Amino acid sequence: MTGPDPRLNAYRSDLADARLSGQVSSARFAEGRPAGIVTGLADLRRDADALSGLDTQLLFGETVTVFDERDGWAWVQNETDRYVGYVESAALGAAPPAATHQLAELRGYLFPRPDLKAPPLDYLSIGAPLCVVGAEGDYAALHGGGVIYRKQIARLDETEPDYVATALRFMGTPYYWGGRSSIGLDCAALIQLCLARAGIAALRDSYMQGGSIGSAVDWQPGETRLRRGDLVYFPGHCVIMLDDREVVHANAFTMSVAIEPLDAVERRVIAESGGTGITGVRRILSES
Repeated sequence: MTGPDPRLNAYRSDLADARLSGQVSSARFAEGRPAGIVTGLADLRRDADALSGLDTQLLFGETVTVFDERDGWAWVQNETDRYVGYVESAALGAAPPAATHQLAELRGYLFPRPDLKAPPLDYLSIGAPLCVVGAEGDYAALHGGGVIYRKQIARLDETEPDYVATALRFMGTPYYWGGRSSIGLDCAALIQLCLARAGIAALRDSYMQGGSIGSAVDWQPGETRLRRGDLVYFPGHCVIMLDDREVVHANAFTMSVAIEPLDAVERRVIAESGGTGITGVRRILSES
C-alpha cells in the first residue's frame, strides 16, 4: 500500500481531511464537523450505498468527524478507532459531550423512561460510550434522552482487565463480517471490544492490530510457548489464546464465537491461504 491507509485516513480525489494536507493529493481539504451516533448500531460502508460492502459498525454514543454529506449518506471518520467510511445520515445527531460511562454488559435496552415495561427505543451494545446526566431510581438518564439500567453500565475507569474472560462472555455470538457488536461480530472486532473493556485501545482490523497492540512475541514454531491472553495473527484472521493450546475466536468455520485448538485453526488457515500460517503474536498480559 502506498500513501496513508485510506481506512484510517480520510481522503478522496475530490476531498480530504485538512490534517492530510501535504501528505495526499486532493482537490479540496476540509476540517470536517463533529457528530454523534444516535442509533444503537450504524453500519459503516465502503461506498454510499446500502448494498456496498460492510467494513465495520459504529456504536451508539461514538463521535465521528463528518467530511461530506449528501443524498442521505455521510462520509465520516470514527474518532474511536479512526475508521473511515460511509454511514447513513439518519444515524447521526449532534456531537455528544464527553462520555462518563460505557455499557459493560453485552447489550442493554435504551428505554424512554425508567419503566422496564416501556417499549425500548433501541438496544445498545458493549462498549457504547455514554454520557450520564442523572439517576432515576434503578436507571441512569443519558444526555440526549432515554434511560438505561444502571447495573449494566460502568464508569470509564471501571475496566475489566481480564479481556480473555470478556471474550468468553461472547461465546455463541454469531460471526458477522464487519460486525462490531454483541449481536454479531468478526475476529478483530472481538479483540477490539474485549480490549476496550480492559481500557486498552485497539485498531479495528486484524492487519492493523497485528503490528500495533502490546509487544511482539518472537514466534518460533514448535519452540515459543504461548500463554493466556496472547493474540495470534494469521492472514486475515486473529484469535485469543485461552492457554498454550486452545483459542477463543469469532470465526466463519463455526459461524460463531467458539473455542478451538490453535493447531486446528492454523491448519485451516494454511489450507485457505495457500500455505501461510501464523504471521505474528502480540502479548499484552504480563507474566503473573
